[in-house]
Amino acid sequence: MKKLKKAYKIEIKPTDEQKQKIHQTIGVSRFIYNFYISHNKEVYKKEEKFISGMDFSKWLNNEYIPNNQDKVWIKEVSSKATKQAIMNGEKAFKKFFKGESRFPKFKKKKKQDVKAYFPKNNKTDWTIERHRVKVPTLGWIRFKEFGYIPVNSMVKSGTISQKSDRYYVSILVEEGIKVNDKAFSKGIGIDAGLKEFAVSSNGNSKKNINKTAKVKKIEKKLKREQRKLSRKYESLKLRNKKMKGEVTRQNIQKQVVKVQKLHQRLTNIRTDYINKVVSDLINQKPRFITIEDLNIKGMMKNRHLAKSVSQQKFYEFRTKLISKAKQNDIEIRLADRFYASSKICSCCGYIKKDLKLSDRVYKCDNCNASIDRDLNASINLANAKKYKTA
Repeated sequence: MKKLKKAYKIEIKPTDEQKQKIHQTIGVSRFIYNFYISHNKEVYKKEEKFISGMDFSKWLNNEYIPNNQDKVWIKEVSSKATKQAIMNGEKAFKKFFKGESRFPKFKKKKKQDVKAYFPKNNKTDWTIERHRVKVPTLGWIRFKEFGYIPVNSMVKSGTISQKSDRYYVSILVEEGIKVNDKAFSKGIGIDAGLKEFAVSSNGNSKKNINKTAKVKKIEKKLKREQRKLSRKYESLKLRNKKMKGEVTRQNIQKQVVKVQKLHQRLTNIRTDYINKVVSDLINQKPRFITIEDLNIKGMMKNRHLAKSVSQQKFYEFRTKLISKAKQNDIEIRLADRFYASSKICSCCGYIKKDLKLSDRVYKCDNCNASIDRDLNASINLANAKKYKTA
């Protein structure tokens, strides 16, 4: 039994009063995050210096809000939530300075990418029961699914987010995790691709969930709803009467929620599939798992493949696989992105330099071996001698 930190995310059913408080906290967090970025840009243009999160927080509370009484609504939400928004902004700047990401972008209301942060102040702040959770400043909120989060878990912190018209709570807890204690089998290589999601060196393959009839049907419906939304925006531009404009805006908001729901449904299907694939790989208890260190950014630059690459969620798959593997003491090996796993013959080691992307079967010119391209690549990954551990 290992003592590890684990995150849970579950849908909740807040009351109307709690929804209002959540919206208010998310709105203030978004404003503070954007304000911190814009203020830093202004200061850097004038003085060429960076304002840390701590200095910005002091300036905001001691100078800006007292001198701008129209901004006192910032104080109406938890001070810890605003501080966390500032710290998130500082973290984004630090990643930019290190070259790990681009310059921080402003948060947009429609994207709903802001979370309301509710930290743990003392032992009575967060309390988990089978069917509900006690959140600081919000009180008790019911779960939509009972018994998912262990009742005896020690909560470290939590956030509440909104997607379309649904609300979710994400909780970081410290608990004892039971490790898969069966004997290790030999290591495997995983070749991730677009035709098949993942092909293992032991012959198991996972289909591309995006090519299934269920996903295609939802994507087709999403296109229709997006066209409807676009037409509603166009009609709003043509209308000048105030009353009609107000009615149109209400209809637009309803249509926005419809589009958001379909996006969320597709995300849930893909995430659930990734969880199942990762679970299946970990349950095999391999001694090690070798995957390619894929250049996702480079693949996204290809306009013909960008959509397919983003739908496969390779980064999420890799992150979850590494996390689960560490819990079960399984070594994750990362083969270099320039390692020619597809061009090397897994039988004799011959390198076929003229291999095309359209060649789905690898035919060796040296030993006449014929093998599926992806299976050949996964076997080469399992046998790779040069790698780095995650």
